[in-house]
Amino acid sequence: MSLLPVAPAPFRYDAGRPCLDLLATGHPVERLVTGEDVVGWSVGAGLLPARGPLPQPQPHWAAAVREVRGHLGRLLDASLAGRRAPLSLDRLNATALAAPPVPQAVRARDGRLVAALHCAPTLSALLSLLARDTLTLLTDPARTALLRRCDGEGCPLIYLDTSRGQRRRWCSSETCGNRERVARHRRRTAAGAPPPHPRSQNPPASKSSPSGP
Repeated sequence: MSLLPVAPAPFRYDAGRPCLDLLATGHPVERLVTGEDVVGWSVGAGLLPARGPLPQPQPHWAAAVREVRGHLGRLLDASLAGRRAPLSLDRLNATALAAPPVPQAVRARDGRLVAALHCAPTLSALLSLLARDTLTLLTDPARTALLRRCDGEGCPLIYLDTSRGQRRRWCSSETCGNRERVARHRRRTAAGAPPPHPRSQNPPASKSSPSGP
């Protein structure tokens, strides 16, 4: 058993589900390199409570999680495209058979109940959580209707669009969204078009009332 082995890498948790957040660990660079990365990401994603007990990660854990990430990514891609991915579906169904970590509630020092685990989870238990999250998502029509692929150029990430009116376009406004705004500004500058002015700076001229006789 161990506490969180190292400070988590700069992971993202903005896709709406752990299985979707997992996809972001491989783009644009690989972030799951060590077993410690796996445990750190799992805590940040809410799959494992920080109170633990947390497992002592092994070197092969990162490769195992990346392999499951590949299958869930192919299954999600197929779902969005109206296709099937039978091999990935079989792999995730088999992975989900393992028992997940057993949750417990314990008292904190101030008397509050907080999440913990009965024992440190195994790799199989952690992979089962990821597979179950993916399968639960893809068998929920209300949730699958909200799946979107990022509009960012070259971005493969998928997210749940729970925004008002379902008008979210990017996996992240700070990354792909900002790149799109910069690219739009450069195209406008290259074309010689003046930048748009805020409406507040250009109020419509009011019509003067006709003067009396």
